[in-house]
Amino acid sequence: MEKLINDFSLGLFFWQFLIFVGLIFLLKKFAWKPILDAVNEREEGIRNALLSAENAKKEMQNLKSDNEKLLAEARLERDSMIKEAREIKEKMINDAKTEAQVAGQKMIEQAKASIESEKNAAMAELKAQVSTLSLDIAEKLLKDELSNKEAQTKLVEKMLGDVKLN
Repeated sequence: MEKLINDFSLGLFFWQFLIFVGLIFLLKKFAWKPILDAVNEREEGIRNALLSAENAKKEMQNLKSDNEKLLAEARLERDSMIKEAREIKEKMINDAKTEAQVAGQKMIEQAKASIESEKNAAMAELKAQVSTLSLDIAEKLLKDELSNKEAQTKLVEKMLGDVKLN
């Protein structure tokens, strides 16, 4: 350090100072402004990128809330569709049951009517056969009994007794 102080030259210092000031002036005139412009431009680019990122973040939040709303609406619509399908199914089942009951009741009534008509036909046929048989039996009995006078009297008395009982 002492050597530097001893070798100090005022002329050399002056020229170095003058070159340094000239270099600062040249740098300020030609280099400083483009460097500051580049730094400012970069700073503006970073600021714009941050704003874009913030806007994208807000947009993503809006999209997320919109998606949640759409999902909620879709769930409500799905639930209403499922409820409607269940109601339709229940209605179809009830309609089918009612229709089956009506058809069954109609079949039962038709069977009852058929049975009743067949029963009446059988009864009529039976009555016809019974009346034919009764007439045949009565005819034979009357032939036998009317041939005998004593038997005719007993028959008349018996009939009169039956009439009083009724």
